[in-house]
Amino acid sequence: MKKLHIVFMLFILPTFTYMSAQSDKKITSILEIFDVATGERSVVKEFPYRIEAPNWTVDGKYLIYNCAGKLYKIAIDNPSQQEEINTGFATNCNNDHVLSCDGRNIAISHGTKEDGRSRIYTLPMEGGTPRLITPLGPSYLHGWSPDKKWLAYCAERNGNYDIYVIPATGGEEIRLTETEGLDDGPEYAPCGNYIWFNSVRSGLMQIWRMKNDGTEQTQMTFDNSRNSWFPHVSPDGESIVFIAYKKNDVAPGDHPADKNVELRIMSAKGGETKILTTLFGGQGSLNVNSWSPCSKKFAFVSYRWEK
Repeated sequence: MKKLHIVFMLFILPTFTYMSAQSDKKITSILEIFDVATGERSVVKEFPYRIEAPNWTVDGKYLIYNCAGKLYKIAIDNPSQQEEINTGFATNCNNDHVLSCDGRNIAISHGTKEDGRSRIYTLPMEGGTPRLITPLGPSYLHGWSPDKKWLAYCAERNGNYDIYVIPATGGEEIRLTETEGLDDGPEYAPCGNYIWFNSVRSGLMQIWRMKNDGTEQTQMTFDNSRNSWFPHVSPDGESIVFIAYKKNDVAPGDHPADKNVELRIMSAKGGETKILTTLFGGQGSLNVNSWSPCSKKFAFVSYRWEK
């Protein structure tokens, strides 16, 4: 279904190279920062291969991204300074990595070699041996609670994708949504009381919010012309940035790469959404929370095909 295709792509990608299955063109990834106040886009670095999903570290100095199944760290003020994060045996990571609120640990989704299904692990930010958190797969990580006690994720169980939470140290998973179709992208608000997510239950992919126990599931966007994905809450809890596909460009439950998309913003209280910028991207552009610690900027990835 939704992310299995992407995980498979990561398995077969040669390091630092991405070739379209239907062309001989190469992809260029542009790691960018958007300033919400000024509307300016600034380029951190261009890569002659596909990278995805930047996280902003809590000290404000680095961005974390994934490439070809591995994780890397790049210094924002000195982008020539890059290093691989040692994730041990987990070398089939997809674009679902999340940092703990203190920045000491990182949680990842890794496609296990036994069955290829994504499962969630945690490890120290400086690298180390991953610890398995979700024995069942597929499980796709998206959120870590502010008190560091819970992980929130999308998982397929019995043929349906729903949102679950599990203790960050491992244990029994708890199902929070039970509607038919895809519920995805769960992310905790900084207060810890709410989880934001996206759902197709209305017919199009829309942004939703619920209490952290799964109650009061409330639709927050009502856009009949777009499919909206991956709501990311700013650290100050005031704003939500998300990615949107035009209605006729994709199926409601699909978020592919290599599409013309929009980055949009809305108040965490709800209301109208506003377009911030357009780009060529989609899958990989804004999968994880990439807000700066000051809530004034966020990072994303755009793409360009090269002949």
